[in-house]
Amino acid sequence: MLPDPMTPRPLARFSLFESSDLDEARERVARVFCPHRLDMIGRGSFDACHNHVSGERLSLNYIQYGAKTLIAPGELKDFYLLQIPLSGGAAISNGPDHYYSCPDKAAVLNPHLPTTMIWDEGCRQILVKVEREALQDHLSQLLGSGASKPLTFSGPLDLTSDVGAALYGLIMHLVTEADNGQVMLSSGGLLARQLESVILSGILEAGQHNYSRYLRPTRSAAAPRHVRKAEEFVRSNLDNPISLDDIANAAGVTARSLQLGFRNFRNTSPMALLRSERLRRVHEELMAGAPGASVTEVATRWGFSHLGRFSQIYKAKYGQSPSKTLQNGASIGFSD
Repeated sequence: MLPDPMTPRPLARFSLFESSDLDEARERVARVFCPHRLDMIGRGSFDACHNHVSGERLSLNYIQYGAKTLIAPGELKDFYLLQIPLSGGAAISNGPDHYYSCPDKAAVLNPHLPTTMIWDEGCRQILVKVEREALQDHLSQLLGSGASKPLTFSGPLDLTSDVGAALYGLIMHLVTEADNGQVMLSSGGLLARQLESVILSGILEAGQHNYSRYLRPTRSAAAPRHVRKAEEFVRSNLDNPISLDDIANAAGVTARSLQLGFRNFRNTSPMALLRSERLRRVHEELMAGAPGASVTEVATRWGFSHLGRFSQIYKAKYGQSPSKTLQNGASIGFSD
């Protein structure tokens, strides 16, 4: 669904430009970010807008293009970019990572990996540009030592998790306050710097990256052996018809004990884990977009026989229909 044209644009008081000219939009956006390729690939009306608020180590931005667009900046080099869709979504290719970003799944673009994106028609996004050195230094402070390898994010950032929702809430609060005339990041004072630090910490805690295991404890270490054995059995038998009793037998406990263990240490159930892992496999195959692949064949092969119910749970988890994922997967392998 396309956004209502009467809906106020975030950060409207801080407009950099509005234009229906593709070349002008490309040049003006590049002034804040970096040179990039920008092409219309859809039939919609091109209606570009960029609003911008600067801080010391990061900036808040609102961007829309109206039409479906291909954006290819290559390597961002000097900054990480958190992209939060307010409506619509974007197919993301960042190095070896390929995924779809939507209102509950933000994207974090790594500066040292080549990026190509397709923004859907009607896609509207809040973008947080973070200086690469600032985020790397903040990571080192949290680790208590220097980070020897480049900070590298993988996959989308889940805005429905506790920390993801908190990060989203803080960013949108700052946007709202700026719209109301209170530009908290531009004050240059201690509060502004602390707010920036909270955002940097939120990105590091909510995102998945090569230092995640050092920043937050995992529950897996404390889980009892039968829970870990059950998880191993489930992940090794995703393509087999297995039941709760099968999982419990493999773990060496009763079904009731297994359910209690999962509830206490994983906040889920064994069968929910099975469904989630199978759903992930379906998602991976649909995103791969293999020639001749069909949603029905892939879903059935991974144990989803009720296609109507499957479509509902898939859309609830990934923010789009399985057929849309397959379509995006088939189109994301573009080069020129």
